[in-house]
Amino acid sequence: MDTPGKTILLVDDDISLLITLGDFLRFEGFRVETAESGEAALKKLEGLTVDLIILDMSMPGMGGLGFLRALTPATAKPRCPVLVLTARATMQDSTSRLGVDGYMTKPCDPQQLLAEVGRILLSRSRPPAGFAGGDHVGSRKVLIGEDRRNTRELLAAAFEAAGYAVDSVQNGPEVLEKAILERPDIILLKLFLGNMQGDAVAGMVLNMPKTSGIPVVLYDGSGVQVPDARFADPALGIRRFVHSENAEALTTAVREVLSA
Repeated sequence: MDTPGKTILLVDDDISLLITLGDFLRFEGFRVETAESGEAALKKLEGLTVDLIILDMSMPGMGGLGFLRALTPATAKPRCPVLVLTARATMQDSTSRLGVDGYMTKPCDPQQLLAEVGRILLSRSRPPAGFAGGDHVGSRKVLIGEDRRNTRELLAAAFEAAGYAVDSVQNGPEVLEKAILERPDIILLKLFLGNMQGDAVAGMVLNMPKTSGIPVVLYDGSGVQVPDARFADPALGIRRFVHSENAEALTTAVREVLSA
């Protein structure tokens, strides 16, 4: 998951967890700050803007509950999203009353944690129901080809939040089948799509009579330095190549291609 600009504050008195979870989230593209207590976290927040706090509840001093109370204005949600991560399963009722955005018990599967982080970040940034922005995307349909389930679900949620109808599949043959049957308005394809290259799929879309008019946006979040010129030839059927799998960057690219 590529999430440049998103900052997570980890608050836990377990230093080994701060190291391992911090390294995992950095690998997934997040900026990570850490604090070993609620008091230290509040101090850090005086000069830091964060997109999400992952919070342990059982810490010395003010603890997780004290930190939440200090972070939360009266009768309101915390001023930034909070995901509680704790070994104390009985704490869920107490934390829900303080408006946290998510709750997971330790130990948890890293991919499940990553999916929950993505869900919370999207839900806090999602526009109000019925809002479609200034582009009037209406019911335009995006077909997403992405082989990693968590990224696929994250992108689908982002495009739905932006007002698009979304289909998502996990491999090249499914992209081609859906493109023929559903005729999406645009196809968003990962470059390295399992056993089939995304640019090869784009070429097939271009050359099949039933799909030849569908624009394709290709993306790559692997960090490999792929030159833009590789996909500049119109005969390849690729309208835009994006060096990221960040949801905001991809929704922007799709919107620009559809409005061109």
